[in-house]
Amino acid sequence: MSAQSPARWTDPEQQALEERVAAAELAWLSMDVDVQTLRVEIDNFALIHHQLLGPLYARLDELDALVAEAVAARTGLPEDLRRAAEARRQVDELPDLDALFDSVREQTGQDGEPAPPPPAAPERVRPGKEAQRIYRELVRRAHPDLTTDPGEQQRRAAFLVRVNEAYAYGDAGALGALAAEWSTAPEAAPAVDSPDRSDWLRRRLDWLTAKIAETAAEQVRLERTPMGQLLALAPQDPDRLLEQLAEELLAKAAGQQAELARLLGGPAPADGPSSGAHGTAPVGDNGTHPTESQESHTMFPQIPSADAAAVPADAALLDVREQDEWDAGHVDGALHIPIGEVIARLGELPDEKLYVLCRVGGRSAQVVQYLVQQGREAVNVDGGMYAWQGAGRPMVSSTGQEAFVL
Repeated sequence: MSAQSPARWTDPEQQALEERVAAAELAWLSMDVDVQTLRVEIDNFALIHHQLLGPLYARLDELDALVAEAVAARTGLPEDLRRAAEARRQVDELPDLDALFDSVREQTGQDGEPAPPPPAAPERVRPGKEAQRIYRELVRRAHPDLTTDPGEQQRRAAFLVRVNEAYAYGDAGALGALAAEWSTAPEAAPAVDSPDRSDWLRRRLDWLTAKIAETAAEQVRLERTPMGQLLALAPQDPDRLLEQLAEELLAKAAGQQAELARLLGGPAPADGPSSGAHGTAPVGDNGTHPTESQESHTMFPQIPSADAAAVPADAALLDVREQDEWDAGHVDGALHIPIGEVIARLGELPDEKLYVLCRVGGRSAQVVQYLVQQGREAVNVDGGMYAWQGAGRPMVSSTGQEAFVL
């Protein structure tokens, strides 16, 4: 009988455990990346939502309170008085600017040096495929639960804080550098032929099963938050969603302002000498009377507005649409900053009065509202680029083809 090389023996039970652990690890890592990505998107969407739409919500609360107070003043009924008091409690009062400046001065160092500025808000990002891949690998290799040594757990936890921060910014380069840094770290798992391997696999499988359940629960929780549900309406195009929300808020505010004018004794539209065919007073595109100034505070006192035809030829223009909209057709010489980048790029805006454009005027209204709150002089171009095109104002495209509004 000829001699033969002995076949490598493998424990069928251990092999099955290896496969189950590998499958569970893949499932957990995929879910964890999805949940972390969702958390980043929700956090950054909430940041832009509150900073751009927050003033509109505050103004609506104020209008609601004023309407309720006007009704109560007319009727004197206890229920109306209660509603007015409740509406007034909903209004968030603006902070006193002098007190705010005093607070800032108190934070100045004893030597007169100004206090360090607060960290800049992160730009809204969606981590790319490469960032997700590196993040998944780093979590798999460096998770604190892979070791039982307290000191090693602390080191790994501190390292993952840096990993999560880089992932929140979608910074694949920083994640790559962190991966290179970790490449020399020892592996926690016993060798395949170690007698402790099977026991470790069982413990690992139990841990992964618990992690999968925990991660799934966190995903459901995030999706059910108010911002998660809002983002789910347009996960691929949150900027358009913000535009739609702004237009709805502006329309609601216009109705509240008209109701307030009626309650305060303003002339009813149907009684005016210039009523239209259906008994309503004619209005311009921005909701104003056609005889009013073309630059006025149409929906809110904080939002100056201008008709596209009345924008000066040498005006400083800010276009807040997305890149594809800009490429299709824009005003030559305008500054292009998509709405999601305005806050991070405030320093690029000129000091002069800005006329802000978008497609129909919703996104630009948000930006004007925000800029006015920041003390900037800004004007919303009513009707956006559609109105600009309708007024026969010149446009160009980035492609050299005939310009159009996308």
